[in-house]
Amino acid sequence: MERHVLVIFPHPDDEAFGVAGTILSHTQNGTPVTYVCLTLGEMGRNMGRPLIANRETLPDIRRKELEEACRLLGIEDLRRFGMRDKTIEFTDDAMLINRLGEVIDDVDPSLIITFYPGYAVHPDHDATAAAVIQAVQMMPPESRPTVHALAFSEGCEKIIGEPDIIHDVSAFADQKMKVIEAHESQTAGVFQTMKQRFLEHDETMKDRMNTERFWTYPVDNE
Repeated sequence: MERHVLVIFPHPDDEAFGVAGTILSHTQNGTPVTYVCLTLGEMGRNMGRPLIANRETLPDIRRKELEEACRLLGIEDLRRFGMRDKTIEFTDDAMLINRLGEVIDDVDPSLIITFYPGYAVHPDHDATAAAVIQAVQMMPPESRPTVHALAFSEGCEKIIGEPDIIHDVSAFADQKMKVIEAHESQTAGVFQTMKQRFLEHDETMKDRMNTERFWTYPVDNE
């Protein structure tokens, strides 16, 4: 059992698809989880869903969706950095690393969950992950938490190998579906199809919902 889990992602809904079951396994086991979400995803897709969604209103919509997702996940400690979507890669590196380091010092997690730098498709994902890894590497080796990293770029396994952490989260599949649904502004267009495929026992969708894969990042290889 972990002492404290720290989840660090740049966008609302990053916690939903590949991580929600793992988070639920921790919170329902009594392990505290802190979630740092760097932006409110104001450059997200699907303008006009709901009809009032535009670049001005979307941040507030996504903030409420994020809060509902955290409620469903059992996360009581949500920390929003208020950074602008799609700008993480252009942020002052030292500032972000220091800010993340302050959270790590405060929370003292035994495990951090984030993306795998360079293998997470979106520039915000990769920049966030790189800053997390550098913040951890600035710590004394004996104090460093384990980092479980999420990778999904095409062909990543040929480069970084097979994931060494494979979680069966089938016990949380229904709750995970609700977390995904909570991000309605981004998922409404595909959610019903996903749900139908899952109920029809589509093997690809079942695997996506029931299994979550991570790589233990080699933070000591500086």
